[in-house]
Amino acid sequence: MTIWIFSTLAGLFFLAQPAAAGEAPEQRPRQAAAPAEFHWPDGARAAVSLSYDDSLDSQLDIALPALDKYGMKASFYLQLSAPSVGRRMAAWRAAAAHGHELGNHSLFHQCSGKAPGHEWVRPERDLDTMSVAQMAEQIMVGNTMLAAIDGRRERTYTVPCGDTMALAPGGRASYLRAVAGQFVAIKSTGGQAVTPSMAALDPYAVTVLAPEGLSGKELIALVREAGERGTMVNFTFHGVGGDYLVTTAAAHEELVRYLAEHRQTYWTDTFLNIMTYVKKQK
Repeated sequence: MTIWIFSTLAGLFFLAQPAAAGEAPEQRPRQAAAPAEFHWPDGARAAVSLSYDDSLDSQLDIALPALDKYGMKASFYLQLSAPSVGRRMAAWRAAAAHGHELGNHSLFHQCSGKAPGHEWVRPERDLDTMSVAQMAEQIMVGNTMLAAIDGRRERTYTVPCGDTMALAPGGRASYLRAVAGQFVAIKSTGGQAVTPSMAALDPYAVTVLAPEGLSGKELIALVREAGERGTMVNFTFHGVGGDYLVTTAAAHEELVRYLAEHRQTYWTDTFLNIMTYVKKQK
């Protein structure tokens, strides 16, 4: 009996002690819960966004037929002042009717003329001389024009050249804050194809790679990397088999064919559909 009482008192004394000198029990550090694993639809290992900027003829003539041949859906970001938009509007409208996304890429593709290598920027399209309010109004007009083409209201945006700073009271500011509410998501920075972490992803600053001269094998390797990470890969092509910043038609088709052959492993869809899903999960 004496032993039992002593043991009980010792146990109560132990429970009453803080974990360390001067540390109350409620102050003890707690182990952070591990972030929930991100799950793609139907057990896919990663998502793939195939996008095309600048309303180029080679996209309609070469990229789009390859996509349709293998049943892949993609996003086409239209510079709405480009001659090919008015001249080939029926083709863009048909692409949208077939399930492809028409995204906003601004009216005039405004980029910073002061940025390195931007000698080609025309003075009237120099973002450095534009105000945040002007960009916001033009982008809103762009959404109205796109709705007139495809009848849709939900939209995504790709920032021309990745340049965002425009004139604002007191200096310069990113115009994206003024337009983010109009979009489901925005591709705003370049250089990184594979998203490092879905938990840390900002839907309004999604990184992309504009592949120029990459082989089909190199493009596929980036898809596999996204699969290993369980995240997503974002390609933004320009010319396909022609025009500028060119990816060869063969390399492009090799990538699209691979995605079609592995469609249960990699979910390839429009950027709008992918980001709508991502935002619901977050």
